[in-house]
Amino acid sequence: MAIERRSRLLDSVRRAIRTDPDKVALTEAYTVVNETTVVKILDLALRIGESMFAVGASAHDVTFSIIRVARVYGLIGVHVDVTFSAISVSYHRGEDDWPTTMIRVVRAASPDHAKLQRLQALMVDISEGLGLDEARLAFRVIRRTPFLYQPIVVIFARALLAVGVAILYGASPIIILLSFLAALGAAFAQAGLARLQVPLFFSQIAGGFVITGVTTAVSALGAIGVAPFMDVQPSIIVASGIVLMLSGLTVVGAAQDAIDGFALTAGGRILDLTMQTLGVVLGILIGLEFSRLVGVTIPLPTDAIPFGSLAAQIAGAIIIAVAVALFNGAGLRIILVSAVLSTVAIVAYSATILLGVQAGAASAVGALLASFIGILTARGVHVPSVAVTTAAIVPLVPGTAVFRGLLGIVDSDGTAQGMLDGIGPLVLAASIGVGLAAGASLGLYLGTPLRATLASVSKSRARRR
Repeated sequence: MAIERRSRLLDSVRRAIRTDPDKVALTEAYTVVNETTVVKILDLALRIGESMFAVGASAHDVTFSIIRVARVYGLIGVHVDVTFSAISVSYHRGEDDWPTTMIRVVRAASPDHAKLQRLQALMVDISEGLGLDEARLAFRVIRRTPFLYQPIVVIFARALLAVGVAILYGASPIIILLSFLAALGAAFAQAGLARLQVPLFFSQIAGGFVITGVTTAVSALGAIGVAPFMDVQPSIIVASGIVLMLSGLTVVGAAQDAIDGFALTAGGRILDLTMQTLGVVLGILIGLEFSRLVGVTIPLPTDAIPFGSLAAQIAGAIIIAVAVALFNGAGLRIILVSAVLSTVAIVAYSATILLGVQAGAASAVGALLASFIGILTARGVHVPSVAVTTAAIVPLVPGTAVFRGLLGIVDSDGTAQGMLDGIGPLVLAASIGVGLAAGASLGLYLGTPLRATLASVSKSRARRR
């Protein structure tokens, strides 16, 4: 009796400490799918993922979409690997069969938010029961759809962004016009180099040089007393160009991939972002050195250039968001949502600054609020959240801080104090950039579970009706 009692006690202790193998569920029985159908399913899922990645989707969204398409058509247990330049999928039907593995190389990432919107709509149709052959046909139609706007529209949209930046700073009409002309020249130069297939790094250098060259000419005309140019602030012209050339960088996507654990993809995007930023910096430094050689001095602003009135900030932010949406190929719905979210971001930023918060933290607050609201509204209005979030935070890109830092370093003459005067604004610009990336990514993560909850609630209500 005592032995049985001791044995039951030991069994109870063992069950409290160890798992019971008998209670573990057996391996799920997979649906048997013939090899030809497996290839078709994997090909469709992989091509959708590649297209989404190429037009701006994050690595997490791409992975989820590929697994989702495969699962809908009966393939459970698909393995997906996303790197910066390639995507691979693998599916093993069983122990007696060879695994089926496919890979596609992502040649170049170029934002096309209208195409991304169509791909997400196709994902919804697939989830709702669209047949495999119909889905393959629908994807081929989407893949062959050209960019929404003509190249000249994209060029003028990029120049329009510079107008928005100038208005954001409360600039005079002559500065707004000069900012537009400088940005237009840089946009034409970069478009021409793109046709010649020149790497984007050198295209960024050319754009920065053109912007600084126009600013040098304006400063020279002002120095000799030409009336319209005497009271012009050249820093705003360069700042507009810097925001123009940094607006296409995938800061949010890189931060999101790093947080999601896609280290290789995040590392590639961050390196690409760094090289493009260095291209802008080199172009501006070359332009400043050229202005020194021709004897033209661009005055260094002693203090940071503040934003204009709240009305000017809102107007400038809306113009910037619309311009960014246009040259990213967005449709009307994305443009309207981006304009609203840019207003939210700039108002939140200005309100936080009034409370005495540092600019980097205020930028994070503005980006956080815009991305949080953006991901909640994206599902209801059927727009990609990454598209509207990117356009909304561009008005907060620190163009003047970057220019003040670079100009300070050029004018330092190698002295320690001069170098510190130049490094200070660059550190501020870096803190704002980190704040924008962190705030936007945090907003997406906070909004994702809430959006899923709201979607499930709406579905349950629809079933009850």
